[in-house]
Amino acid sequence: MSDADLIELFTRFLLFSLLAIGGGITVVPEMHRLMVEQHHWLTDAQFSASIALAQASPGPNILLVTVMGWNAAGWAGALATTLGILLPSTTVALIANRGAERWRDHRAVKAFRQGTVPLTIGLLFAAGWVLAAPTAHRPAGLALTILSALLIWRTRLNPLWLIAAGALAGAFGLL
Repeated sequence: MSDADLIELFTRFLLFSLLAIGGGITVVPEMHRLMVEQHHWLTDAQFSASIALAQASPGPNILLVTVMGWNAAGWAGALATTLGILLPSTTVALIANRGAERWRDHRAVKAFRQGTVPLTIGLLFAAGWVLAAPTAHRPAGLALTILSALLIWRTRLNPLWLIAAGALAGAFGLL
């Protein structure tokens, strides 16, 4: 990866940070478009594996961008993606925290918070769509995705059971 590519990686993750209302997972579709479809820095399999590894590891969910950066360009890529995603959101959070108590009941702040709810839900659905797409062409993959979504939505089943079911389906070549 060239220096220009690393700069683009950093600046794009700066922008992703400002869109990531609801967490880093909400901008996965844009990350996929950049990393896999547009620049081919990662394959679909590497992209999905990056997310799976980051989500299975202890630590913050935003670790997925570090793993993607590492898989794309080693230490330089990990640094570019991590700093890119953390700098803007951390700065905004620090500034917002200073005025949070004073402005929390202000009409514009309430409207902003209420307005971000549907945005976050839409971004999460888009992320789910991108992550489910590689296995959706197989009936077992589509069925497992739909069943998992329904079980998470309607029950209090521990998600680890669903992860284990996915792992078993993959081990038996169903996905």
